[in-house]
Amino acid sequence: MGKKQEESSEYGEPAQYDPTFNGPIHKRGCTDIICCVLFMLVIAGYMVVGILAWLYGDPRHVLYPRNSTGMFCGIGPNANKPNVFYFDILKCATATNVMAAALQGLQCPTTQICVESCPDQFWALNPLAYVPTAKPDTYFNKDYCVPSLDLKNTDLTVTQIVEKELCPFFYTPTTAVLGRCLPSLGGDTYSPENIPSNFTLPGLNLNETVSVIRNATGDLVNGFNAREVGIRIFEDFASSWPWILAGLAIAMVTSMLFLLLLRFIAAILIWILIFGVLAVGAFGIWYCYNEYDELKNSSLSFNDVGFTTNVNVYLQVRDTWLAFLIILSVVEGILILTLIFLRTRILIAIALIQESSRAVGYMMSTLFYPLVTFVLIVVCVSYWGITALYLATSGAPIYKVVALNSSMAGCNSITGNETCDPLVFNSTAQSSCPSASCIFIKYNDEGLLQRNLFNLQIYNVVAFLWCVNFVIALGQCSLAGAFASYYWAFSKPSDIPAFPLTQAFMRTLRYHVGSLAFGALILTLVQLVRIVLEYLDHKFRSAQNPCARFLMCCLKCCFWCLEKFIKFLNRNAYIMIAIYGKNFCVSAKKAFFLLMRNIVRVVVLDKVTDLLLFFGKLLVVGGVGVLAFYFFSGRIQAPGDSFEATALNYYWMPIITVVVGSYLIAHGFFSVYNMCVDTLFLCFLEDLERHDGTMQKPYYMSKNLMKILNKKNQQPKRAKN
Repeated sequence: MGKKQEESSEYGEPAQYDPTFNGPIHKRGCTDIICCVLFMLVIAGYMVVGILAWLYGDPRHVLYPRNSTGMFCGIGPNANKPNVFYFDILKCATATNVMAAALQGLQCPTTQICVESCPDQFWALNPLAYVPTAKPDTYFNKDYCVPSLDLKNTDLTVTQIVEKELCPFFYTPTTAVLGRCLPSLGGDTYSPENIPSNFTLPGLNLNETVSVIRNATGDLVNGFNAREVGIRIFEDFASSWPWILAGLAIAMVTSMLFLLLLRFIAAILIWILIFGVLAVGAFGIWYCYNEYDELKNSSLSFNDVGFTTNVNVYLQVRDTWLAFLIILSVVEGILILTLIFLRTRILIAIALIQESSRAVGYMMSTLFYPLVTFVLIVVCVSYWGITALYLATSGAPIYKVVALNSSMAGCNSITGNETCDPLVFNSTAQSSCPSASCIFIKYNDEGLLQRNLFNLQIYNVVAFLWCVNFVIALGQCSLAGAFASYYWAFSKPSDIPAFPLTQAFMRTLRYHVGSLAFGALILTLVQLVRIVLEYLDHKFRSAQNPCARFLMCCLKCCFWCLEKFIKFLNRNAYIMIAIYGKNFCVSAKKAFFLLMRNIVRVVVLDKVTDLLLFFGKLLVVGGVGVLAFYFFSGRIQAPGDSFEATALNYYWMPIITVVVGSYLIAHGFFSVYNMCVDTLFLCFLEDLERHDGTMQKPYYMSKNLMKILNKKNQQPKRAKN
């Protein structure tokens, strides 16, 4: 008795009987108003950041390439010219000093024009063209010259045209990669039989020309390989998306069927799982004993083997199997003793799972609530991504005068610091330096908005995490209110209120936005610390000594555990908020103390339900994943030959998409079930503390639970005749 009083004083007093309590309280007030106001201000600021990003940002900077005058290719006046052609692609890889600053976004220090199609052959300017009397229109292709140049009526010589980079003096076969004409270095493009003998750069022979182009542009092309892979993956998605959606639909139906079957076979599944684990352990003990017995004549020991990376050598040592045998026997014994002493609590867990199935069966709308959460999270992710993109492109382009050929006379005075407008760039600088050009350098980062882009991006991330955590909290609190209404209905299902999920959702939005925002903020702060730790670990990994790496690993582990604990605490706090309508701190404290007063039941129930739901997810994801593998790899043909798996570039990408999507769908459905179990469990614990089964204080739990606990409600006595 003294021990019970000590536990009650340490973890709070048990819940007292309240004759007016019969489920979620309807008369309640707003909670955590200060945090609600703060959350609303952050949302308002988030909208302002999005508006500023939309006003000043221009995503075309990353979606479309630019020519030398800053105009986009593929839209506007250049709608029929989607590709950028570089006059001297070698400068993209060999630029130095001032010109190196221009190499941003693949804006090379060379003339760039928009073209309809990239050149597909080798071409070099004929040496005879440098004769002063040579006519430019007989040597240059106007499609690959600056549009403003009239080759037939120009007064410029071929030499002047080349010096001013109004036309290229050579080009090679190129391929359009994300709108850029990049050298085609694959296959046998540069084999001797495919290169014209007259294709040479000035001062170089054929072999030297090929070597220079390969070395100078190889890294450039390799840098775009990943983006080219992305395009191919996008093509796979474009051709297979109907079948991906079909796979996700199968995952959704399978998840629903599994949860519905739990209502009838939950006990069977759990006992099969338990005895299956014991059987595996028993088989391991038998196998280790056999191996140990077969090596009884072996004299090999650990001292003879020493340290080696060949694990098979240790398996030839008799003591290895003895150690395995002892470990497995101890684990098996612990499991059997746990099963014997906790059999009643395992039965409680089974009964709660069955009761959760009934609750979900009476409120089928709860299974579809994850769709609401999914839509809201998609909105948050989309808003964050669009805002981040517009913020990153919120500066006006800056152009500066650059000498394309700094070795020419008169070009030493050009330092690259003078800004210019490519549309009205005159020939003042060109009179002293014929190769001077107005080249795009970077996007403006000197304005008030641009100077604070980093801070705004951080604000974008913080607001995004807070909003996502709030959306998840809103779903958990709404579901908890609905399932609590089910438990505290004395006569089920007649006493269950109409539209319990809708009522819980409206109560949560009306009264508890502040409390949900408070819990979401705590979780967001912990996640931010984890993000910072991951960033620091990534940046300084190469410079860390073993001690620093160990410390960083410990910090990451501690904050990972802290995040898991905060999620667990928040989840149970939201259940109490949904039932009693108190603020976050009071609800979290009440839930924590209630769980601590029943810690053994909590551990057993949590592990049994988690294991069962994990195997359920594994069944759904594994089954759909195997089906997707056989389909997208071509082992199963689509009906009517409406899809050819051989047309896919990477058939594993649709498979991965289906598997990940199936897991998210299964997680969404099973999270509803898990929330139901947690809510009914807290209600069950309070039911035991509040009531004693008398006519004045009857239990609300199911008859199955009362039977397991050897409890029952007193029946009213019949009047004698």
